[in-house]
Amino acid sequence: MTRYRFHCTNGSECILDSEGSLVHGPAALGRRARQVAAAALASLGPGDDGAGWRVSVHDLAGRQVWVEPFAVQETALAA
Repeated sequence: MTRYRFHCTNGSECILDSEGSLVHGPAALGRRARQVAAAALASLGPGDDGAGWRVSVHDLAGRQVWVEPFAVQETALAA
C-alpha cells in the first residue's frame, strides 16, 4: 500500500489533506478520490454544486498522480 494525499480545489479555494490515505493500486486510487470528492461536496454547503471542483491526488514526494473532477448532479429547472 502507498500513502497519497487527496487535495480538493476549484482553482481559488483549497481543502488540503495533510494526513493522506493508504491506497492499494490505481483502481482503489480512483475510488478513494471519488469518496473524498463526495465528502468535500457535502461540506461545501447548499449554494455550491461542486462545478469546477476536482480532487488532485499527490504521492508523498508531491507528484500529482491523479485528477478526479467532482461528480456534479444536474438539476432540472422547474417550469
